[in-house]
Amino acid sequence: MKISRKVWLILGAVIIVAALVSLYIVYSGGAGERNDLNTRLSRAQAFLPGLTNQKQDLENQLASAQSSLETNKTKFPESVESIEYGEYLFEIADECNVNLASLNFPKPADKKVGAVTYSVVSLSLPVSGALTDIFDFIDIIRTDERFASTDVKSVNVDIGGSKATINVDIYGYKG
Repeated sequence: MKISRKVWLILGAVIIVAALVSLYIVYSGGAGERNDLNTRLSRAQAFLPGLTNQKQDLENQLASAQSSLETNKTKFPESVESIEYGEYLFEIADECNVNLASLNFPKPADKKVGAVTYSVVSLSLPVSGALTDIFDFIDIIRTDERFASTDVKSVNVDIGGSKATINVDIYGYKG
């Protein structure tokens, strides 16, 4: 069977039209996808300056927090060394003319404040002497640089005024 020239022309035209239709469908799908991507890109570019500012603010906050952490770390000793603090307390007691009757250092306990864990030693300091000397002793513990990480919890003064028990917590930073 011989196919006529007319059938070949029709068949060629149908193939060309089918190819053109296929190309149009692919092109229009790509154009729609391109438009969608351009829209998403525009939205992302609109958010970019705000996100950049937010990132910068967060980096500044982080730098500030790290600086604050480093500054505050220096106020807290790495560990509470009983020998050092014992020497300091006896030295201060001598300066204030009070008698520190005894000094027992219990094992440090962990205390978590927020995200930071501290090593805490709770001391009971029985002192005797003149009332003004006892108050001087307490004041030095509260203000001396060596006791910057110390919190005076309570003071119990004997009615006679010559004896007192001072309860303090000494904090050490646990890295």
